[in-house]
Amino acid sequence: MRKSAELRKAEIVATVLEMADRIGPDRVTTAAVAQQIGVTQAALFRHFPSKAELWAAVAEQVTDTLATAWRTALEDVSDPLERVRALVAAQLAVIARTPAIPMLLFSRELTIENDLLRGAFQERLGAFHEMLAADLAAAQTQGRIPADLAPRDVAYLLSSLVQGAAIRWALGARKTSMEETGLALLDVQLRLLQRQEGSRRDA
Repeated sequence: MRKSAELRKAEIVATVLEMADRIGPDRVTTAAVAQQIGVTQAALFRHFPSKAELWAAVAEQVTDTLATAWRTALEDVSDPLERVRALVAAQLAVIARTPAIPMLLFSRELTIENDLLRGAFQERLGAFHEMLAADLAAAQTQGRIPADLAPRDVAYLLSSLVQGAAIRWALGARKTSMEETGLALLDVQLRLLQRQEGSRRDA
């Protein structure tokens, strides 16, 4: 049975993400994607007239998935540090399901060739950073992390932790749970921050 245009588009985007993980984003071509799916390149171009539009659809898929994961993770969570942990857990879970994401962040396609792809990821990662910073500021107001630390700086630290864990997992054998490893590192970092604040109060 012939697939609808929307189903075919979804299949194409999923194939691009699978190939980006398997062979690297910079080696993904429209010809290779068409061959992988089993259609002609002309048929693929009927859905995405250019490679740039194809990558734009990939960016939309990934960023929408991230936004939905964050929103779901924060439902009924009010404690600021629990919200930080929930956000990071959601981010790690999406990356574990879509391991091409770390590869995309360092690809030529994103960093040099495709302004739309780069802009989409920068906007979404910026939103993640701002959400972390807001909850860290709330925790700081509660006296749970040091008052002399800038919440945005701490948010960058935690964002870097997520990216580092993701890249190490994506480039490795993937035999361990990236989510468990990332959350363990996050918990260590949060404990260090809270211990530092406790030490200052006791001084």
